Formats: sequence, C-alpha cells, structure tokens
Amino acid sequence: MAEHTTVDLPDVSALTIGILGGTGDQGKGLARRFSLAGHTVLIGSRSAERAEEAAREIGVRGATNADVAAEADIVIVAVPWEGHKALLESLREPLTGKIVVDCVNPLGFDKRGAYALPVEEGSAAQQAAAVLTGSRVVAAFHHVSAVLLLDPSVAEIDLDVLVLGDDREATDVVRALAGRIPGARGVYAGRLRNAQQVEAFTANLISINRRYKAHAGIRVTDV
Repeated sequence: MAEHTTVDLPDVSALTIGILGGTGDQGKGLARRFSLAGHTVLIGSRSAERAEEAAREIGVRGATNADVAAEADIVIVAVPWEGHKALLESLREPLTGKIVVDCVNPLGFDKRGAYALPVEEGSAAQQAAAVLTGSRVVAAFHHVSAVLLLDPSVAEIDLDVLVLGDDREATDVVRALAGRIPGARGVYAGRLRNAQQVEAFTANLISINRRYKAHAGIRVTDV
C-alpha cells in the first residue's frame, strides 16, 4: 500500500452504532460485522417487535428507529429509498449533532435490470443533509454485499468503502469504522456533492454480479 495514505485515523472502537432500517439484509449484515468487531450495535425499525426479532438473529439489540437514533453515537441509514426522506424528517431532533452515515441507493428495477433514479437534491446523501441540517452527514457503505456480510464462512470482505462528506473529521471517523470490518478499508472519495455517482454505481455492480454470478466490490489502486 502506498505510504502516502497511512494517515492516523481516530479510535472508534467504543462507538455504539445504530442502524436505521436495520431489519433488511444490508442493515443486518453491517450490524453483524460491527458486533463481531466488538461494537454495541442497535438495530432500528418502525416496529420495535420487528427490530427485536431481527436483532435476535445476529445477537444485537433491537428498538424503534427513534430510540436507536437517540441512543447511538453514530447512525447508519439503511432504509428503503421510498421511505428515506420521511424517516429522516421524523428523526431530525434525536440525530442533531451526530454523524449520520447514509448508504441508501436510489435505484429502480425493470426487466432490463437495475438503474439509478433521479433525486431532486442530487443524491440520497444530499437529501439527508438537506433534511438533517444539524447533523454531520457522510455517504458510505453503498457497495458492500449483504450476502457476504451475512455469510459466516466469509472471514474478510475484499472491499474499499468509498466515504464522502464535507466534514473531514466525520469522514475520518467513518473511514476508521469501515476498517473495523476485516478486509475492508475506508477511502475518502470526495465531498457530498459527488455522492450521486457512487450511489448510482450500485446499479453497475448489480449488473456485474448477475452476469458473473459474483458479489463484486471495489478496490482503489495506488492509494
């Protein structure tokens, strides 16, 4: 690895991680990996009962999205795109002052496959920032395969996590968090205004996965 990238990142090992919409495969997969790394992890859902059921599967705690938003030190948004804006509007107060990591991909699907949807604000992450004006919004974890995250036979994830945001301290925290998943690395990939193409690239990865029967990820060279 190139020497110029060995920047000291903060110690994030004590952070409590909350995952909004954590009952889906992506949320459960991230929750599982962060729990294995030693973090206290909270899975959120509109229904506390549904959250607790999903949390039991992977040995973490479940609660309503509102309770998770209030209790967690850092929050990952893993809800379906359709409910993204409304959920964040409802949680503006408990998320104030916190780092909020948006990993939502606004995608549509038809018989030709996956494709990126237009977003008025530019991207899901920019929509989150427009709603959560008191939070530090970072875009990350868009390209992590839920199948690999959930597979107990997969010890390491061969992946660079692209991290975008306007607050360098917040992006450093999220880069460090990505590194808590064995095999993964957080790579700073620009400001939040550049999140659209990162979210949209998920459609390309889905096409790659279908064509090659794979769980493809991204590696960035020379850094």
